[in-house]
Amino acid sequence: MQKNIKVLVVDDSSFFRNIIKNILCEEKGIEVIGTASNGIKAMEFIKRKTPDVVTLDLEMPELNGLETLEEIQKFNKGRPVSQSSIGVIMVSAFTKKGSEITINALEGGAFDFITKGDDSKSSDENNESLKRQLLIKIRTLCIKSRMLNQGVVLPSVSTPQRKKSAVIKGQYKAVLIGTSTGGPKALMEVIPALCELTNLPLFIVQHMPPTFTKSLANSLNKKCKHTVIESEGGEVAKESFAYVAPGGSHLLLKKNKQGEVMTFLNQQAPENGCRPSVDVLFRSGVSAYDAPLISIVLTGMGTDGAKSLGSLNRSGAYIIAQDEASSVVWGMPGSAVASGYVDKVVPLDKIAEIVGGIL
Repeated sequence: MQKNIKVLVVDDSSFFRNIIKNILCEEKGIEVIGTASNGIKAMEFIKRKTPDVVTLDLEMPELNGLETLEEIQKFNKGRPVSQSSIGVIMVSAFTKKGSEITINALEGGAFDFITKGDDSKSSDENNESLKRQLLIKIRTLCIKSRMLNQGVVLPSVSTPQRKKSAVIKGQYKAVLIGTSTGGPKALMEVIPALCELTNLPLFIVQHMPPTFTKSLANSLNKKCKHTVIESEGGEVAKESFAYVAPGGSHLLLKKNKQGEVMTFLNQQAPENGCRPSVDVLFRSGVSAYDAPLISIVLTGMGTDGAKSLGSLNRSGAYIIAQDEASSVVWGMPGSAVASGYVDKVVPLDKIAEIVGGIL
């Protein structure tokens, strides 16, 4: 019989602690074993009664969210290998400061984040969004954690036989990247390494709300030789630039009358439940460039990006997927592999090396 997922709710707002607690207490298989109003009390609780998951507020007195995350990571490192690590889901506000701290937390080992609420939406809409985010992310985190702890090895993905892309050195004109859960940390490793190898323009879709993608771009910009920006639409694609799709908008590539590739944004319906969507970017890249592309699918929930791989393959693109072992969630890369169009499946730390080998 599967044990309940044990959750500790940490937030300095009693109102918000109760909202999260009430949402989780209604769910079968999830048990809220405690609440705490700050990081110090959270750590005292964790040392007495270890949860599976901590929902962790960012801004708290005495010991804030980032500091508490660091303490939880230290606690995890001190535990026996046979025991699962405590997973952390950050709880963030829709603010510039909140988004910046959230990006730091994801780099620092948090599994993912949820947002407290959007002032443009009703309380019912915000509560429904919060519930959806919480349940999906808690269950996804614990499924992976339990499989790792039990040494479960998933069967190989059955893939149809497709024609692989021939390597065309010197012909690739851009790199298109799609990712979701676990993406910020993966991007912080992959993008700087790619920028050391090539001046090709990079186009990135990371599933995130508005404000957070701006903070992600700013953080990447500090680490890369490329200039990394959140796309505003209307930019001419340039070498040594990386363009991050803004949350809430699809990023597309099109040619202008002068034959230059440009960025465009729209707010058309989400694809695969996502806006920005990886499939939208990938499809538009095939149309915009008269030359092969390099396409990379990184860690993430869902299947976004997989549908467009056939057209990428037929255009001569070289397609890379992150492997399961190094992915936080193998939904997106796993779906890409299952399409049969992926040329290489490699660990995160080998992706830049593979790209360097085909340029």
